[in-house]
Amino acid sequence: MKSNPKEKGNAAEDQAANYLLNLGYTIITRRFKTRSGEIDLIALDGQTLVFVEVKFRSTSTVTPEESVTPLKAQRFQAAVAEYFSKTDQPELPARYDLIAITPTDLRHHKNAIS
Repeated sequence: MKSNPKEKGNAAEDQAANYLLNLGYTIITRRFKTRSGEIDLIALDGQTLVFVEVKFRSTSTVTPEESVTPLKAQRFQAAVAEYFSKTDQPELPARYDLIAITPTDLRHHKNAIS
């Protein structure tokens, strides 16, 4: 992995995007910035719009899953709402996934953020 946090985050997002592409997803956009925060990946899984939060942790003290606090989940949902208000997306079913990455593992949690 890269050395600084931004490079590590970008490398983790690249890894997550490649993982989703290998599963047959279509990546719509990456790093969608809003006032509420950033959506790491937005993809299509068939006819489902998938908003993906990518979390990378290199230490074992806190898992990537544990780093998604209720406040972060709330900000993520606000960012998704801004995405819909700023884009002309068709009304598709939506899902909020988490991809948790460590130096030795990648875990994909569908419907992880509610």
